[in-house]
Amino acid sequence: MGYSVSDTKKLAGIKVMVIDDSNTIRRSAEIFLNQAGCQVILAEDGFDALAKITEHLPDVVFVDIMMPRLDGYQTCSLIKKNARFSATPVVMLSSKDGLFDKARGRMVGSNEYLTKPFTKDTLLTAVQRHTTQHLAA
Repeated sequence: MGYSVSDTKKLAGIKVMVIDDSNTIRRSAEIFLNQAGCQVILAEDGFDALAKITEHLPDVVFVDIMMPRLDGYQTCSLIKKNARFSATPVVMLSSKDGLFDKARGRMVGSNEYLTKPFTKDTLLTAVQRHTTQHLAA
């Protein structure tokens, strides 16, 4: 299931948080998501994200695994342990495509694992996949 221009309206208004210490990754994701009509919340690391998540209440969260201070696994775990956000889909981002990394991501509650660099199509398809229940509600 790929992403097409006709799907643009389906993602309008979806709030997506992108947590990554790479400015390039944050900007790429922001451009792709804005083009699809999403509201984008950017965070540089886990601490920054935890400070913003309660204010913005994202529909889906993308989090890089390798970050300073609070890595993606710790950030995902903290999000999922919070009753208010336990049902919020969290997608792990990593430049590694290892089985161990994917398994560890599942252990802390992540819903999916995307390998960087991601394409516009893979990013938007992931948003769509994890927000279909939200949209149907």
